[in-house]
Amino acid sequence: MLGASRRSFSAAVSSSSSARHRILALSVLSPHTSRPSTNEPVLKYEPKYPSSFPRWFSMLSAPKVTSLRHRSNLYSILFIKCRESTTAAAVDSSVPPSEKYEYQAEVSRLMDLIVNSLYSNKEVFLRELISNASDALDKLRYLSVTEPGLLKDAVDLDIRIQTDKDNGIITLTDTGIGMTRQELVECLGTIAQSGTAKFFKALKDSKEAGADSNLIGQFGVGFYSAFLVADKVVVLTKSPKSEKHYVWEGEANANSYTLREETNRDKIIPRGTCVTLYLKHDEKGFAHPERIEKLIKNYSQFVSFPIYAWQEKGFTKEVEVDEEPTEAKKEGEEESNSERKKKTKKVVEKYWDWELINETQPIWLRNPKDVTTEEYNEFYKKTFNEYLDPLASSHFTTEGEVEFRSILFVPPLKKEDMLNTKTKNIRLYVKRVFISDDFDGELFPRYLSFVKGVVDSNDLPLNVSREILQESRIVRIMKKRLVRKAFDMILGISLSENREDYEKFWDNFGKLLKLGCIEDHPNHKRIAPLLRFFSSQSEDELISLDEYVENMKSEQKDIYFIAADSLTSAKNTPFLEKLIQKDYEVLFLVDPMDELAIQNLKSYKEKNFVDISKEDLDLGDKDEEKEKQIKQEYGETCDWIKRRLGDKIASVQISNRLSSSPCVLVSGKFGWSANMERLMKAQTLGDTSSLEFMRARRVFEINPEHPIIRNLSVTCKSCPDDLDALRAIDLLYEAALISSGFTPDNPAELGGKIYEMMEMALGNKWAETAEPQFGSSSHPVLQQSHQPLQAEIVHPVAAASQK
Repeated sequence: MLGASRRSFSAAVSSSSSARHRILALSVLSPHTSRPSTNEPVLKYEPKYPSSFPRWFSMLSAPKVTSLRHRSNLYSILFIKCRESTTAAAVDSSVPPSEKYEYQAEVSRLMDLIVNSLYSNKEVFLRELISNASDALDKLRYLSVTEPGLLKDAVDLDIRIQTDKDNGIITLTDTGIGMTRQELVECLGTIAQSGTAKFFKALKDSKEAGADSNLIGQFGVGFYSAFLVADKVVVLTKSPKSEKHYVWEGEANANSYTLREETNRDKIIPRGTCVTLYLKHDEKGFAHPERIEKLIKNYSQFVSFPIYAWQEKGFTKEVEVDEEPTEAKKEGEEESNSERKKKTKKVVEKYWDWELINETQPIWLRNPKDVTTEEYNEFYKKTFNEYLDPLASSHFTTEGEVEFRSILFVPPLKKEDMLNTKTKNIRLYVKRVFISDDFDGELFPRYLSFVKGVVDSNDLPLNVSREILQESRIVRIMKKRLVRKAFDMILGISLSENREDYEKFWDNFGKLLKLGCIEDHPNHKRIAPLLRFFSSQSEDELISLDEYVENMKSEQKDIYFIAADSLTSAKNTPFLEKLIQKDYEVLFLVDPMDELAIQNLKSYKEKNFVDISKEDLDLGDKDEEKEKQIKQEYGETCDWIKRRLGDKIASVQISNRLSSSPCVLVSGKFGWSANMERLMKAQTLGDTSSLEFMRARRVFEINPEHPIIRNLSVTCKSCPDDLDALRAIDLLYEAALISSGFTPDNPAELGGKIYEMMEMALGNKWAETAEPQFGSSSHPVLQQSHQPLQAEIVHPVAAASQK
């Protein structure tokens, strides 16, 4: 690949038929401590086998021991024979000298690369080592088909992990293909011999060329992840193709590693690899058996080979307890029974033994026909820590250009963070090894982030750390197929006989599907059948677009809708008057996202979506002669009203959508509707300049058959400057503004106009019958007559003559 020397990356890859398997064959067998626990006494056992016989046994082939406690100690002696001495005094003089290899790259840069660039989580070291072990076992099983002699040692194919929490040691052993001396040098010296600078250059060149950074099998970094937690790593390996055992030893802060042959028969193994990690002081917490079990279940639960961990166990047994005899009640009374009474109590006796950790088999590898609904539900609840059964599940296998297996689930309830793309709802596996559940839209778009499931692929391209998914062509194909299967699963819920299932789904995730209409144009055909709305003919039950199209009139060409802030506002809007007369169904878009979703869909089954609150509404019943006549008759009136309202409206037109209302205010064909204007005003960072521009496109439509419009038309021709008529136009506009869903700019001014018109209409209608109250009406002096008072005129001269 890089065209370097024999020790370069390409040489490391080309020197074997499978560089990936060679590196991953690094497997995992490591020196165990002779005593797993300081509290556990060691049973001395001398096996009756010749000294040349390997002192390694499988758990299944070991001799039977009656006592569990003795059996555990027996296994600790027979199986755990691989141990590296930590002091110079313990080194046997007969051990062959070690060969020293110096790193070409500085160790500090190497460690910086591993810690800061390759892995973001230290606990993945165990996942990488187990994955290497699994690959080594896979390779052995594959090669044994044509070379049965590779299995001549008859050792079970498994992985075993033992910890020493007191000394901070982890030993990981597999019985896989192992490595020869040459393979050990090539596999474990790849990064060092290639040099850090060359590694960076290769990584940079691959990115610039647009290639996938599939470097895990070329640089051996899976093994080197052990240095995230270990100061020293010792590898003992035995290949069935070689009679010798070799030991590789390296330290995190050294500039070299050593390689030697192992001749001590107490340490040799029949086949495979043993990796021993001497943990750093701050990382000794990884050596606890509980921590190891948790990591195995999280990352390697579905590895196809059994994984055993050395754990403390216990069993309950009854033991006898002596009880003191009772005193004699009377003096001189002889004891009839001199024996002490025997009692028992239950105690727990602890011992150490191998425990199978990955008992759960991957359900997605089974035939869907053989898996019951109860098994799917149980797997869902156990994998995602749920307590309710999923609404639906989809188990499928894709073949062809990209092959993978997957099980997807629709949860029964929504989460508060359902729009978060990092919800960890999709668990990605490669060869049944857990890789990650932290994605940012690589496998599912944001609006489908509520879907949960597992995906297992054998050929998924990953970067050097196996953690970050690359945006490659294969990933895009996988995402496309997963999305398609998710929609098929949701469609199955909508077509179910139990309508309540989809109603529950829509209440929880309906908004996300509307978001998909906005964000995912290529999948509009899959999203549209899943949408649900209220309508003028279905105010109590949501209907689908398919049901709407099925109920359309034969002469109806479009799908009509009105957007409003509530169901009450939608069904009382004046825009519906003519459509209700014609028995046309209108969709009520009462959710804030409905209008945006419909506008992005544009059409459904070759039927265009039409907003009945926009200008140029065509109901299919145009009479050109009649329209021409009406325009000639009311043309002067329209111009008169436009001059009065000025820039408040774009134009005044004759309406074909009104039957009982005098007028309505409609939005321009390309302007915002009243509902959209209201939503835009509510935006925290809304653009007020665009709001003013879109508002100017309002059109004032009048109903020529309404008495108010007729009277105004007469006034326009006789006395167009009449103040009362002009005030009536202003009030009509304000009333149309409110009834059409808009918000008046000055509510106080509108109230003043209403009061003024009320005063004009009422006049002195009740003034003549009004009865002023000055006091009690029963008092003769305070009684008021409903007739006007008549006064008698008396002249002063006439009055004097009478006297």
